[in-house]
Amino acid sequence: MTASASPQSSDASDLPTDQFLTFLLGKEMFGVGILGIKEIIEYRTPTDVPMMPPALRGVINLRGAVVPVVDLQQRFGRAPSEVSKRTCIVIIEVASGDERQVLGLLVDAVSEVLEIATADIAPPPAFGTGIRRDFIHGMGKVGERFVILLAADAVLAPQEFASMAALDHRLEESIAA
Repeated sequence: MTASASPQSSDASDLPTDQFLTFLLGKEMFGVGILGIKEIIEYRTPTDVPMMPPALRGVINLRGAVVPVVDLQQRFGRAPSEVSKRTCIVIIEVASGDERQVLGLLVDAVSEVLEIATADIAPPPAFGTGIRRDFIHGMGKVGERFVILLAADAVLAPQEFASMAALDHRLEESIAA
């Protein structure tokens, strides 16, 4: 009798995996695919830009390039991030139609790069995350806990920020009137 390999008995190193940079927002652990990550830099105060939505903290100068900095807490409709000595800016490149856009993500602390087997990534839950479902790539199982894996292109879509800015501008005009 020959033994056949079953999915349960296969070596874990044979399973397809993805790598994710994990970080904290408050007490929650999030992850984003490392392929779009350019670098992680120490926090620096962004320059304010008038009439931008609150989730855009401003811009920084990164070796001569203007890089918008997104406060993910505010992007998720939460209170602004508190800056601490562990606060970082993760520089990421996202797709914007046929173009690529470089943005900075304001995070409370960077944790580590994790390899998560594709089989250990569950679909986004239908409710209960407090984040738009289209912002979540999946829920990565790491030991006995889950990491919320973000769909960076959806969370950081430039057209959404443009529509948020237009909405904020219309709200300001209606309040002033």
